[in-house]
Amino acid sequence: QVQLVESGGGSVQAGGSLRLSCVASGYTVRPLSMAWFRQAPGKEREGVAALDNGGTSRKYADSVKGRFTISSDYTENVLYLQMGSLQPEDTAMYYCAATNSWSGRWSLSPGWYNDWGQGTQVTVSS
Repeated sequence: QVQLVESGGGSVQAGGSLRLSCVASGYTVRPLSMAWFRQAPGKEREGVAALDNGGTSRKYADSVKGRFTISSDYTENVLYLQMGSLQPEDTAMYYCAATNSWSGRWSLSPGWYNDWGQGTQVTVSS
C-alpha cells in the first residue's frame, strides 16, 4: 500500500523559511510526477510545485516562483519543498501528491493526482 507522509510544517513570521518533506513508501515503480499542493480555509486546493521522476522538469505556480524550490532525494524516496520569503498568504495546509498519469505529469491540477498525504500545516504571521 502506497503512503505519502509530510512533515516540516510550522509557524513562522513573514520573511521566514521552512522546508517541507514528504516520504513516499510502498511504490514498486517511482511515480511519474510528484507535487506539492496547498489549501487555505475556504479556498480550493491549488498546485504549488511539481517535479518529474527524473528530477529535471519542474513547474511552479506564479505565486511562488522565485521563493519556493521543489526537489527530491530518490535514494531516500523523499520529496522536498524549500519555502523562502514566506508571506501570510502562504498560510495553508500543504499536501504532497503523486501521479502515474502521462497526461498529467508536471501538472499543478489536483485532479491528475491519485495519491495524497495527510498534509502539514504552514502558518505565516505578519
